[in-house]
Amino acid sequence: MGVFVAVDDIDKVFPLNDGGEYIALKGINLEIKKGEFISLIGHSGCGKSTLLNMIAGLDLPTEGIVTLEGQKVKKPGPDKMVIFQNYSLLPWLTVYQNIALAVDEVMAGYPAKERKEIIEKHIDLVGLRHAVDKLPKQLSGGMKQRVAIARALSIRPKLLLLDEPFGALDALTRGNLQEQLMRICEQYQITSVMVTHDVDEAVLLSDRIVMLTNGPGSNIGGILDVDIPRPRKRMEVVNHPSYYSLRSEIIYFLNQQKRIKKLRAKKTDAIARHGLEKVNLEIGFVPLTACAPLIVAQERGFFAKHGLDEVNLVRESSWRGVVDGIAGGYLDGAQMPAGMPTWLTAGGHQETPLPIVTALTMTRNGNGITLAQSFYEQGVSNVNELRRMLLESTEKRHIFGMVHPSSMHNLLLRYWFAAGGIDPDQDVQLETIPPAQMVADLKAGTIDGYCVGEPWNIRAATEGVGFTVATDLEIWQGHPGKVLGVRENWANTHPNSHIALVKAILEGCQYCADPANHEEIRQLLASRKYLSTNPEYIQLGDPKNYTCNIEKPVEYAHHMFFGEGMNRPSRTEHLWMMTQMARWGHIPFPRNWVEILERVCRVSVFSTAARELGMIDIKYRREPIKLFDGITFDAEDPVNYLNELAIKQNFTMAEVHLDGVKMPVPIAA
Repeated sequence: MGVFVAVDDIDKVFPLNDGGEYIALKGINLEIKKGEFISLIGHSGCGKSTLLNMIAGLDLPTEGIVTLEGQKVKKPGPDKMVIFQNYSLLPWLTVYQNIALAVDEVMAGYPAKERKEIIEKHIDLVGLRHAVDKLPKQLSGGMKQRVAIARALSIRPKLLLLDEPFGALDALTRGNLQEQLMRICEQYQITSVMVTHDVDEAVLLSDRIVMLTNGPGSNIGGILDVDIPRPRKRMEVVNHPSYYSLRSEIIYFLNQQKRIKKLRAKKTDAIARHGLEKVNLEIGFVPLTACAPLIVAQERGFFAKHGLDEVNLVRESSWRGVVDGIAGGYLDGAQMPAGMPTWLTAGGHQETPLPIVTALTMTRNGNGITLAQSFYEQGVSNVNELRRMLLESTEKRHIFGMVHPSSMHNLLLRYWFAAGGIDPDQDVQLETIPPAQMVADLKAGTIDGYCVGEPWNIRAATEGVGFTVATDLEIWQGHPGKVLGVRENWANTHPNSHIALVKAILEGCQYCADPANHEEIRQLLASRKYLSTNPEYIQLGDPKNYTCNIEKPVEYAHHMFFGEGMNRPSRTEHLWMMTQMARWGHIPFPRNWVEILERVCRVSVFSTAARELGMIDIKYRREPIKLFDGITFDAEDPVNYLNELAIKQNFTMAEVHLDGVKMPVPIAA
């Protein structure tokens, strides 16, 4: 099906009284097929109605064009009918007369009998036969809006445009009208574009949902395809598997936009002080035990000690928030899963390379694979028994949670499955879930297990909803867990601030490794502004044993924060993660993998920071990488290593072009 409406590279600029200008929309591109229902959603001031008005011809773009069936839209007309929130009925005309006014004007050449039939048909279409002779003042809000819909449809427009048509109505009336509108649009294959603030309305009515970023300079932040089959019913659509994921996606987007707006409202000038290019930093973290070095650096004054006087730790609910913060330029740096710098650099996010560097490994270990209690009751104690159970199972597909495609949780869980003969993309289903949500989902029975960092494995075992079937100790002892990541352009323009940041967090790592500090750190982490959990779930130092395995208590692999070779970034480890992400199709394997590793791993920054802290005895880890299945990773020939893996996707290879990549402009710079 061809393009019916095309919005090509639209900019809209409004002149201001002081001679300046306000850029409402910037670089909007959108194609709409015939019969599609499109919703525009975003916060107030994002330009939704402005875009709708330009599609309607009520306003013209400053740059770019809008076309309808290949013809440039220059003015409003009956082929593009707009339904507003305020109904726009003439108060002295009846229901019939309001509709007739439009029909008689647009279809003046039609015989009177045919015009009358059209009017009558559309009155019945919206169920207003009983009110045909009433004036608008005698109608309810919902009835007035039905008149507006009937009037718009009666002149057979090519395009129906709705500007928050149900916003002023009560919930019951709104729901009934939504279903009527859906039936009419499906019956007559009407192409529609609707502005809405209502997330549920957007999911219910739309084929696609266009999410607009904040103004000024608003653009399309994402387009969601709604894969819920039609016809749809309001009370049934919530049972479709995609409903809540679509809803969550929109809410996440809107919350992110709200956060960006707050950050923009703050003072954003970079403050240079103490010989540092910038001392006011926004650093992202996710509430896990592994964020301890950041929390300690803040609470024990290590940031300030190294000249970073104004560090704000930004709590993200998921790793996706960290990605958006780094990609959008409103985080200076962040705690990241170990694979994220390589994943971003190789184009894992929106298939666009975003060069990231890491100069510090903050933690090692601390992960586990937890299965639901029902697996324990079926005697599952290892991956081979899990495979047997899956082969014998007649239940629905089993779902397992991980926190991000680039995380060691995902890579270790997939490796564990594959080593046991389970294809993680065919035999089970993996879903991305925020760490703090894992236990709740396990309790609710919506997932069968997960791989995550502490305290969420210990918490599941303590609360009796799951058991830890495997930990780092048996999968890959001493693997990298979390790293510090910053954008490459940020590191290049803030070299002294970057070294100071690494020094402060490295000192935090050292503090975390001292058993004498563990009780203090547990209390800090458990507080409301960080993990907001019971201190008993936070284990540091020597792990405690919990009886949650079949044959023996599990020894949890506690976080390793500091020590010989622990904190220096390793190109070999990042190469292994690169091969695993390519193995599962998360990124293509870069032909220029040596260049990628050289640019991602800033060993020189780590070495400078360690030397200035007097940590001259920190050595490099040189032992080869070997996981629990006994296969040694060949860092000299990663492609051959990939080819010899039994279970994998058909991975691709590609050159990753990093030079000339357009980098985000930081909000706080």
